[in-house]
Amino acid sequence: MGLRKILTDAEPALHKVCKPVEQFDKKLHALLKDMEDTLIDSGGVGLAAPQVGILRRVVLVDTGEEILELINPSLLETDGEQVGPEGCLSVPGKYGLVKRPYYAKVRAQDRDGNWFEAEGEELIARCFCHELDHLDGIIYTEVMERYLTPEELEFDEE
Repeated sequence: MGLRKILTDAEPALHKVCKPVEQFDKKLHALLKDMEDTLIDSGGVGLAAPQVGILRRVVLVDTGEEILELINPSLLETDGEQVGPEGCLSVPGKYGLVKRPYYAKVRAQDRDGNWFEAEGEELIARCFCHELDHLDGIIYTEVMERYLTPEELEFDEE
């Protein structure tokens, strides 16, 4: 187990559609552990497998209470709207203004292949949508309204 290198937006792998996970085995469990270690080390909120060079439909989301493992996730439902700053571990040091749903519900499989649903508002909904975009080869810079200036980011943190 260990840390994986996070690819930057210039890497072709980040712009490809990921394949579904079909085998729920020790190899998948090792990937999930490595991704968790990498996410914790990076201080991010979410991490998708293509960000570490694996073109499979696997996402981790740190809810603040737990790290959700979402395998073969799909967006079931969204509601509302929020516009706010968004960053990405694959686009270090830059933030954009992105419109996302206020609420999102996903359906996914766990590490053993069992189906479940998860839902969230605000940051969690934003993270679900952001990470699922990665699985379809989309980076937030492709859907943002514009980059944010350092001054705008300082203002948002107050």
